[in-house]
Amino acid sequence: MSARVIWQPQPGSQTLFLTCPFYEVLYEGTRGNGKTDSLLMDFAQHCGQGFGANWRGILFRQTYPQLADVVAKSKKWFFQIFPKARFNAADYKWIWPGGEELLLRHMKSPDDYWNYHGHEYPWIGWEELTNWPSLDCYDRMKACSRSSHPGMPRKYRSTCNPFGVGHGVVKMRFIDPAPNLTPIKDSLGERIRIHGDVEENHVLLNADPEYIGKLEAIDDENLRKAWRYGDWDIVAGGIFTEVWEPLRHVLAPFAIPKTWRVDRSFDWGSSKPFAVLWWAESDGSEVVLKDGTRRNFPKGTLFLIQEWYGWSGKPNEGLKMLAADIAKGIKEREANMGLVVRPGPADNSIFDTQDGHCIADNMSAQGVRWGRCDKSPGSRTNGWELVRGRLSAGKKHPMEEPGLFVFEHCRQWLRTVPTLPRDDKKMDDVDSDAEDHAGDATRYRVSKQTHAVTSSDAW
Repeated sequence: MSARVIWQPQPGSQTLFLTCPFYEVLYEGTRGNGKTDSLLMDFAQHCGQGFGANWRGILFRQTYPQLADVVAKSKKWFFQIFPKARFNAADYKWIWPGGEELLLRHMKSPDDYWNYHGHEYPWIGWEELTNWPSLDCYDRMKACSRSSHPGMPRKYRSTCNPFGVGHGVVKMRFIDPAPNLTPIKDSLGERIRIHGDVEENHVLLNADPEYIGKLEAIDDENLRKAWRYGDWDIVAGGIFTEVWEPLRHVLAPFAIPKTWRVDRSFDWGSSKPFAVLWWAESDGSEVVLKDGTRRNFPKGTLFLIQEWYGWSGKPNEGLKMLAADIAKGIKEREANMGLVVRPGPADNSIFDTQDGHCIADNMSAQGVRWGRCDKSPGSRTNGWELVRGRLSAGKKHPMEEPGLFVFEHCRQWLRTVPTLPRDDKKMDDVDSDAEDHAGDATRYRVSKQTHAVTSSDAW
């Protein structure tokens, strides 16, 4: 009599995930493809294989309440597959008779890493990786991905859907560099992603034949694309979801008329990125687009014509440049523009004085001056709403109100701003943990009203 099979990976992405030889693997895709079960089984398949207490794993979710689903699914399977295994409810830990252990933990911020500093985990898993606003937690825990036991497998595994505050950073790390099942090799190491689809999960669909129909019926278009089709080319739950249309808002560069005002805005950053954005403001005169089309935009329409994003190449990590060096870089870039660039609004923190000096003074000494941004009560949420209004106006044809457009070479603005997530507690604001620096610089400029330019180039 053959043994009863309690769980086995289904053909397709589940089997590929459990047999993948790569150290770092992301299992992404639609809802309902069995990612959580597969993540648990990826660890469990090495239990009872002779590694004993040396086989230790830790599985993370961002918050403690989110672990409830992982605990429930692990109990559903592990008690059947490993009758002698036990779950320590006080410590959220599975223990096998041979000494193997799987810890279920939450990690909210990178500082939580210090709870595990010096630990050894040959298996580390991350459930719903897009729930984290950055990959800082994910990257820090790689220091614990090790084992002193010879021949021990080492695995770094994660799962997610294309939706959440971390949508952009996960997309940049795993999705954009290479197609599904294609190895990625760069300075961050070697990794691969595996795409799963709900239609592969015959066990689920046999039990719930209407499940796909439930996903198809989701009203939110972006959420439906993410959960039903695993589509990463969405604006995921962002503050600009309803108003952003790249086919309308992103333009090929065109010649800026000399009569248009050109200025810049600035969000300061050192350990975090800084953002310098150059804007052209229409006076209503005609322009010739790259395709030869002649068009008049409403007076006051803003065009992001150039950017300088001070980042290390890693999401939300700055260059730690001195303010004077940033100012020199701005002057060099403006010298190549062939346009008269006027001062614009900057983060008011650059005017804070310490030991008789401030960032604004250091930049002014290099010939780069700034105005103050609007920091009045309610200015933050009002600013985001003004940006939304500009984008909404740009969707209409013909346009009746001033809009906002972005030149296609402003890649970091396009990477970070359209996907900015809402704050869970303040839905009219952006999640401040997100990479919002170019967004803030945009908000400063849109919120600032210009007037006739004086000889001092003041606002």
